[in-house]
Amino acid sequence: MPLYTTPEQRWHAVQTRDSAAAGHFVYAVRTTGVYCQPGCKSRMAKRENVEFFDTPSSAEAAGYRPCRRCQAKPADSRRSDLVARACRLLETPDTPPSLDQLGAQLAISPFHLHRLFKAETGLTPKAYASAFRARRLRERLGEGGSVTEAIYDAGYNSNSRFYASAEQRLGMHPRDYKAGGAGATLHFALGQCSLGAILVAQSAKGICAILLGDDPQALLEQLQDQFPKARLIGGDADYERLVAEVVGFVEAPALGLELPLDVQGTAFQERVWQALRDIPVGSRVSYTDIAERIGAPKAVRAVAMACAANRIAVAIPCHRVVRRDGDLSGYRWGVERKRLLLERETAFS
Repeated sequence: MPLYTTPEQRWHAVQTRDSAAAGHFVYAVRTTGVYCQPGCKSRMAKRENVEFFDTPSSAEAAGYRPCRRCQAKPADSRRSDLVARACRLLETPDTPPSLDQLGAQLAISPFHLHRLFKAETGLTPKAYASAFRARRLRERLGEGGSVTEAIYDAGYNSNSRFYASAEQRLGMHPRDYKAGGAGATLHFALGQCSLGAILVAQSAKGICAILLGDDPQALLEQLQDQFPKARLIGGDADYERLVAEVVGFVEAPALGLELPLDVQGTAFQERVWQALRDIPVGSRVSYTDIAERIGAPKAVRAVAMACAANRIAVAIPCHRVVRRDGDLSGYRWGVERKRLLLERETAFS
């Protein structure tokens, strides 16, 4: 199957009005300001007046409008439908299909499917299947039954294959997770900073929560809700110093915060959170910027949801993400705290 990746391949598809190329790219005509699907029946343009775009949205960003005759824009929905079908195939309780098998079932080249899937979801098909199995495992562990049954029901072929990545997927041993975190021990401490009350909690792997609010007791209740059966231990003198370090970072962001973080989330969330940690102190970026940095330019809403799901305030600086128009938008710990953090960072940068 042609890949339609080079200008020569694409121009040949336009000349032959190859309808199979629809969804792979669009072509735009400079003299008319219109972009079309490769199989469009409109009058053939001259090659020197034609340029190619991977998606209708990129053509529109360049100033072109969709052709009324071939209705180029619906290709977006066709791509979305194809990716949705791929997701359903990857969510099989048995071994998920390989990329080649998935492409064969959807009648599309593996190369193009991989690129299309990642552009739409922000994940590769393999990462999506892995994240889905991990989510299903959490659900099965919460339903009762044995750990072994949950592992196989979630689609893992063997115990050894699952246990190799168990703590990365669950954040603790599977039996502890099944028991609602009963085997996990979290040290925590409460403090005060210029933003109000602050709670810092640490698991054996690292910082697992930095919470901000007005009421210290409410923060403790939030921690208990997040880890309902974990053993919570109030911090000793050494841990109080760790809290002081976090508070110091809140007050003087330029000092930096080098702490091990126990970050658990979906594969997509983890990519977003890592991108957030790469934002320099004093900088502001948009949700669109983050989506582009992680290679998922269409996943702006998903990026915003990942920011909202972040429970490690300041250390994973979702406060540095604003809307494209500069509006501060929402913040899990209040827009006013977001404003103060940004103003403080600007002063220190």
